[in-house]
Amino acid sequence: MTEDILGIDTSAYTTSIALTDADSKEMLCDKRRVLKVKPGQKGLRQQEAVFQHLKNFQELYEEIEPDLKNIKVVSVSSRPRNVEGSYMPVFTVGQNFGKTIAKTLNCKYVEYSHQENHIAASLTDNYKEITDNILAVHISGGTTEFLSAKKAAKGYEAVIVGGSMDITFGQLIDRVGTLMEFPFPCGMHMEKYLEGNPDSENIKLPAISGKSYINLSGMENYYKNLYLSDKYSRESIISSLFKYVADCILHIIKHVKTSYYFDTVIIAGGVASNGIIRRRVLEKLNNEFKIILPAKENSSDNAVGVSFLPIIDRWYNEIKTN
Repeated sequence: MTEDILGIDTSAYTTSIALTDADSKEMLCDKRRVLKVKPGQKGLRQQEAVFQHLKNFQELYEEIEPDLKNIKVVSVSSRPRNVEGSYMPVFTVGQNFGKTIAKTLNCKYVEYSHQENHIAASLTDNYKEITDNILAVHISGGTTEFLSAKKAAKGYEAVIVGGSMDITFGQLIDRVGTLMEFPFPCGMHMEKYLEGNPDSENIKLPAISGKSYINLSGMENYYKNLYLSDKYSRESIISSLFKYVADCILHIIKHVKTSYYFDTVIIAGGVASNGIIRRRVLEKLNNEFKIILPAKENSSDNAVGVSFLPIIDRWYNEIKTN
């Protein structure tokens, strides 16, 4: 009989469910629904996101075609980070649904963090090769954190060693994007706009403030002023913004490596799905580290990683006891 793992992740902007066969490692289903944000808004309040998750989860769960009786583990992202006190209301939706499903099916229930989910989603193909000396870069609408990470008996241990001290990369992109009247979240719409409107001007990139930890709020005003000045085209400003974010990633990695050893760099989170940012970082780092960029769809929020984490844990603990 097949043994399946149901993964659940209810993040700030996406309801996600994934189902993985524990033996074959085959992804049996991957359901996601981005939360709706009204035009002009720069995000969602937690209570609004919770309400949408409650509706979305039921609908996505009903779409699962494989036999639910084969589910032997329910694996849930229950918190943002794997540290005491880490909490966001949105994750309680997945937590409560997960506990109810596990009780109903009389199967195992396990919790991980949202960040561990992103790390695992990046390593589904090579988790046996990479267990330590990892710099995990988690860049999204709510997070800009650089983590010194390694495999633990359960999930991954991680310590923050760099990042932003004010707003995140995702917030910077979204705030400039909403000013330009792109739908929220703006990054993918801005990138798509560039496909038909290539950059025609070379805007000088601003200096980066900080070392392993940087400040970004000043850049929000910088790019807003560029746009409002009417001196540069929209595509040139967007291109400059994406290049600036890529250079910030490179800048932080440069400073982090002076204090921490790592040979593998994982770059995940919604911002990491941006093609311009990915190419610019790869061009600079590919010969220095093993760079892991998950598939674009697994860079953004998903439940693939959390459905795979029990498989990684089982393998890791088996080799540790041999």
